[in-house]
Amino acid sequence: MSDTPNDILVHTEAGVTTITLNRVDKKNSLTRAMYATLADTFEAAAQGTEVRVVVLQGDLAIFSAGNDIGDFLQQPPASEDSPVFRFLRAIATFPKPVVAAVCGPAVGIGTTLLFHCDLVYAGDNAAFSMPFVNLGLCPEAASSLLVPQMLGYHRAAEALLLGEPFMAEAALEVGLVNRVVPPTECNAVAQAQAKKLAAKPLSALIETKRLLKKGQTAPVLERMAEEGESFGRMLREPAAREAFTAFMAKRKPDFSNC
Repeated sequence: MSDTPNDILVHTEAGVTTITLNRVDKKNSLTRAMYATLADTFEAAAQGTEVRVVVLQGDLAIFSAGNDIGDFLQQPPASEDSPVFRFLRAIATFPKPVVAAVCGPAVGIGTTLLFHCDLVYAGDNAAFSMPFVNLGLCPEAASSLLVPQMLGYHRAAEALLLGEPFMAEAALEVGLVNRVVPPTECNAVAQAQAKKLAAKPLSALIETKRLLKKGQTAPVLERMAEEGESFGRMLREPAAREAFTAFMAKRKPDFSNC
């Protein structure tokens, strides 16, 4: 479990486990410890019948800024057993419904994890971005597979090659989110949908989700592994070093020699 438990709040009631990203002062940027808590929570929730649905939410003003850069540079993922990869495998293979409530910016993994959720509700202030190329890196969370499937190739290329944000209405248009609501209503809408799901037969929910994802799990895990290998290699190369150095120095990166 996380050594900073207040950064991730976990509450279970009436079959619904709600996971709240609670590091708002750091824009809900994710640390190694937070990934470990997320992985532990999803792995535990997959077992038994106490938990029937998981809800993942952030703050009304920020969902997640992605990786905590300082923590990430100090403790980069070194193997498939790293907390971030444990979390990604856990959410990608989670057998029960996952509902997300997204308000404000959702950056990097803050967006890519949503492709593994079953229902996504967004505040009208939500902004989604996958700026991996801008950091000298490649996509993760099988997003190089899942984003083109959902958005179509050209929109996926625009999102992943340019890394520019797209807003809630655009996410609704391409099917990434189910509904756009005022931010003050977003968490409540997600909870209401989760309660509807929790009242249904768990065996039917699990089997329906299995059939919906049939044939997809193996390619997703294979692409995650391939992306992870490339991500680790690129993290040590000049472009990423320049991007992170510039980020920490609060200057524009210079990729002319990368």
